[in-house]
Amino acid sequence: MSALADLHDGDHRLARHVASWRSDCARRVLPAVSEAAEHTKLWWGAALTMAAVGGWRGRRAAAAGVVSMAVAEVVSNCVIKQLWQRRRPPKEWFPNEEVHDRPDSSSFPSGHTAAAVGFTAAVAPVWPAAGAVCAVPAVMVAAERVHTGAHYPSDVVAGTAIGLAVAALVHRAPRLVARRLL
Repeated sequence: MSALADLHDGDHRLARHVASWRSDCARRVLPAVSEAAEHTKLWWGAALTMAAVGGWRGRRAAAAGVVSMAVAEVVSNCVIKQLWQRRRPPKEWFPNEEVHDRPDSSSFPSGHTAAAVGFTAAVAPVWPAAGAVCAVPAVMVAAERVHTGAHYPSDVVAGTAIGLAVAALVHRAPRLVARRLL
């Protein structure tokens, strides 16, 4: 069997394993996290809170987070999803009721994860404590996307990579522009 086929099979096995979580905590907490993350409400709320209570550092962290989140969403949802069509995991794999509430768009990559990781990874270098706090719901968003059948684990990994790359670019862009202008 080829390495690609092994990855594909592992991706499917891991999706079915995460779908089978019977934890009461997962059934209560993950849907709430999903609802909070819809339309990036969670990250906008975090940005507003940081800007309001964090002084200059909070405003800078919030700005970096929002820019990174927005760019990650555009890259994942408006560019890559249009180029790479992938069906969502089969509904039969997921015993929970949220499986019927998933989007019709391409499964690859996870835009929710890209936004969550992009926001968190952009906040962390500016305000490490706030980044650590944001990391908890970001990880929960990623787990929820697989648990509810919206994505395969590889979709979430790709969303994570997009979020990290965009956050790094957001932090480096001002220096790169400044060097070009000088």
